[in-house]
Amino acid sequence: MKKLMGMLFASAILLSACGAPGGGGATNEKEGKKSDSDTIKIGLNLELSGAVAAYGNQEKEGAELAVEEINAKGGIKGKKIELVIKDNKSDTAEAAAVAANLTTKENVVAIIGPATSGASKAQIPNVTKAKVPVITPSGTDDAITVVNDAVQEFIFRACFQDSFQGVILANYAMNNLDAKKAVVIGDVSSDYAKGLSKSFKDTFTGEIVADEKFNQKDKDFKAILTKIKDKDFDFIYLPGYYEEAGLIIKQAREMGIEQPILGADGFSDEKLGDIAGKNNMNDIYYTAHFSDQAPSSEKVTEFIDAFKTKYNKAPSSFNALAYDSVYMLAEAIDKAGEADSEKITEQLASLKDFDGVTGKMTMDKNHNPEKAAVVIGLNEGKEASADVVNP
Repeated sequence: MKKLMGMLFASAILLSACGAPGGGGATNEKEGKKSDSDTIKIGLNLELSGAVAAYGNQEKEGAELAVEEINAKGGIKGKKIELVIKDNKSDTAEAAAVAANLTTKENVVAIIGPATSGASKAQIPNVTKAKVPVITPSGTDDAITVVNDAVQEFIFRACFQDSFQGVILANYAMNNLDAKKAVVIGDVSSDYAKGLSKSFKDTFTGEIVADEKFNQKDKDFKAILTKIKDKDFDFIYLPGYYEEAGLIIKQAREMGIEQPILGADGFSDEKLGDIAGKNNMNDIYYTAHFSDQAPSSEKVTEFIDAFKTKYNKAPSSFNALAYDSVYMLAEAIDKAGEADSEKITEQLASLKDFDGVTGKMTMDKNHNPEKAAVVIGLNEGKEASADVVNP
């Protein structure tokens, strides 16, 4: 999932030159990476500090649980997974530098992360040069896997993309809420939010009575809310992250704006309720990749139980997506027959009917998984509904 924080491809390309290949049994960089040791090194390039650390730390938890389970069962082809964990500090340039370090110094055969779209895009030149596959658990920007109509050979995701979320939310508003008039309040400083806005507007057939904009780190939204308060509308569509979305929900409800508010997976964090105030969190709906209250399989039940045992809390979408990302890599390595980065890439591209806790998925030609979404409804800050929506 996601966040644009000043992406600079030129910087990323320069950073790709940092560091020379080290030891650990890796082949020449032009030939990808192979593990000749007793372990299989997988990198985590995650936002463990900074503005969106909540996402990265949840994904670290999910990944570590999956690795713990796989290793307890003997690993892959008799080799244990070794996680190499790096903090990209919620910064795009740092994410590119981490990718360079993981591929040239640590010699990982694959990378999971980053969590956000801007950081995910920033690492593309480095991992492509090294021929090391990446799975972003939650980077939803369409342009992560396809850039200028070209599919990025080594880039994959475990989540659905922004265009899919926008379509789902528009249809949910029209079909489930019987809504005909929308107000859009969108973050114009984020590729994530701009992609969501576009796909929603392209799909929603009702009237958009107001289209308001804000920037990341804005705090006071009273001017925008005053402009829309007396308009005739059925719901607010709010593509953005929990930091600003929480403030908008809080200020809207305090001003007496009671219409439903719809958002995407950027809402999927407990901090949304902390910022907005639980008493203001009524008629809130958002797309999610996972819900422990949605109809589930035995696999999902086992994951929830294992996660609660390890962390003493229920798993989030970000926990589940990272957990699936590790298992996707494990299946690809197993089918490849060895921990060879280029062979792993080939297997990820042909992934079919993978049974994950976030749904059954098949990788499409653009390296996006075909899978279902969940629309979660909140009342008093608590999950009140979870509707599975198939693509």
